[in-house]
Amino acid sequence: MKRHNNIPLITLRKMLRTMFTIRRFEEKIIQLYPQQEMKTPVHLYLGQEAIAAGVCLNLEKKDYIFSNHRNHGHCIAKGMDLKIIMAELYGKQTGCSRGKGGSMHLVDIKNGIMGTSAIVGAAMPIAIGAALASQMKNDKRVSVVFFGDGAVDEGAFHESLNFAALKRLPAIFICENNFYATNSPLLARQPADNIFQRAKPYLIKGLRVDGNDIIKVYKSAKDAIESARRGNGPALIEYRTYRYKQHVGTRYDHEVGYRPKEELDTWIKNCPIKRFKNFLLKNNLISLDEIERIQACIDREIEEAVVFAKNSRFPGKDELLEDVY
Repeated sequence: MKRHNNIPLITLRKMLRTMFTIRRFEEKIIQLYPQQEMKTPVHLYLGQEAIAAGVCLNLEKKDYIFSNHRNHGHCIAKGMDLKIIMAELYGKQTGCSRGKGGSMHLVDIKNGIMGTSAIVGAAMPIAIGAALASQMKNDKRVSVVFFGDGAVDEGAFHESLNFAALKRLPAIFICENNFYATNSPLLARQPADNIFQRAKPYLIKGLRVDGNDIIKVYKSAKDAIESARRGNGPALIEYRTYRYKQHVGTRYDHEVGYRPKEELDTWIKNCPIKRFKNFLLKNNLISLDEIERIQACIDREIEEAVVFAKNSRFPGKDELLEDVY
């Protein structure tokens, strides 16, 4: 099997395809949103694709992920059907939450996506509960929880780290540090830019990694996940990255003065997809023709998802109280 940097070529190509799928899917949302048929608020993942792809390609289908309001990338990378996601965004009965959850409440149990929550930090204690159950059953599942730098402000972050460390649970804490909680900069909320060091008091491994370098993301996640699966306990990984769009919606928030355009431009030059594509081309691991074929295939899948969603029915009035708690 052909390998590069000790990673199989098939995995390297999956990385690129996964990142492309996330990016093109969200670009389609941006294109469709002005039609006013998609009513759910959307928190877009553009710019952070390397983290979801690099982490989830190390997971088995049986492993669990727990996510937040910015969840499209995580769910796509873990194997969720694009049609089911798109139908949920359109509020259709064929969506994963029967059209009642919207963008922030995606779930796909068969692929280990145990539900996402818009409550900041709420997924962490749930992920720890799942990890405890896995440990008690000795089923070798790993629970991965994705959260932003804003969730580090929550007490649930420290409580979950403490319990996971105490019980040596198979849990991986993935902080996607994009430096803003809504529009509040990290250093306006926290006394130091040192999220990965929060692991130290709990005697667990803490790493800081370039979240726009998918090779580094993949390798760091692989080590942590394999260690947790062997029973060596949890880890905290801080991936540094940047979201391109506003906190919620399809526009750029520098247009309304929330972030400097120069900052956005700098991060766009550091695009994780462009970096990885150029890496593959430079090392003759893929050709431009292959990249074009991959993109064309992804675009067809996304168009099929849109047609499926638009042709699906809305929940009926008689279903109003079904599947809600």
